Amino acid sequence: MKNTGNVGAGKVTIIQVAREAGVSKTSVSRYLSGEFDALSAPLLEQIRSTIARLGYQPSQMARALKGGRTRLIGMLVADILNPYSVAVLNGAEAACQRHGYTLMLCNTGNDEQRELQSLAALHSYSVEGLLFNTQGRNVTPLQELGRAAFPVVLLDRRVEGCDFDLVGLDNVRAAQMATAHLLAGGYREIALLVQPLHGVSSRQGRQAGFLQALAQQPDCHGETLEVDLNQGGHVAATLVDFLKRCKQRGRGKIALLAGNGMVSLQIALALQSMKLQFPDDIGLLCFDELSWSPLVSNGISTIEQPTYEIGFAAIERLLARINGERTPRREILMDGRLIVRGSSQLSAANAREKE
Repeated sequence: MKNTGNVGAGKVTIIQVAREAGVSKTSVSRYLSGEFDALSAPLLEQIRSTIARLGYQPSQMARALKGGRTRLIGMLVADILNPYSVAVLNGAEAACQRHGYTLMLCNTGNDEQRELQSLAALHSYSVEGLLFNTQGRNVTPLQELGRAAFPVVLLDRRVEGCDFDLVGLDNVRAAQMATAHLLAGGYREIALLVQPLHGVSSRQGRQAGFLQALAQQPDCHGETLEVDLNQGGHVAATLVDFLKRCKQRGRGKIALLAGNGMVSLQIALALQSMKLQFPDDIGLLCFDELSWSPLVSNGISTIEQPTYEIGFAAIERLLARINGERTPRREILMDGRLIVRGSSQLSAANAREKE
């Protein structure tokens, strides 16, 4: 009968796990490396339960020194407060678990210095590859990784001069769809509110799609309004100025297209402070489906991103590169889904008024 008690006061080793489980050290190593196909189901369960009972914690660094593989993946996000980042993380983590990897997350807070520090920290842990949602200003570190042929997959944002795979939303097409919906609803003045465009390809793509859709309706007017979410009251002030210009032009019904979930929240708060209601006073459609989107008034219309699928596909693309794939750079762009609610649908009275 095997001893199922305390195996010693010191740190549990892989040899002790193998002895307690009644298997070879090689079998335990295969389990820890994620080589599950090489082990039978009963063997997998025997090793798993023994590891759990003994509280064994493998040393990733020791395994890296021995085999050159840490099974660690780094993920840098520009802003963890952005609901998009959290939603993509969910899919990325699920893919890592499926393939036997551990995900290490760093939040750069849209700060160039923190981005450099995070890259250095992940490098010290010998991560095998990186998922990168860059702040978009200093591209030199990524270019250096490219020259070193280090595996990197970009999330939603291209980086000039870097030949990395990219996984994200088809931002141009999604913005075209959103703008076309507002135009079809009778809105003749539309503003796209986005955080600063410089260096952020996803925002630039949404602006491009917005302008392309507007070009099909020459009798309509559109503006791109860059907003600073770190400056209190900036969104509200920007909207006040825009509404004044709309009144002067007198083209008709007004709508707003929010560039992401954080901008959406600030718009909703600004409209509330201005005592404007949608859709009767102003239409609203937002990028990112948020938990509160259906709950505000008659609901906020959104462009839902396939965030889980983006995160999952990004990890699988990264693992292909880690495992030696050398094909040309690939872009995987996924479609958004338009969810229509009350915020973008004119009332019957307003529909008659705009005719």
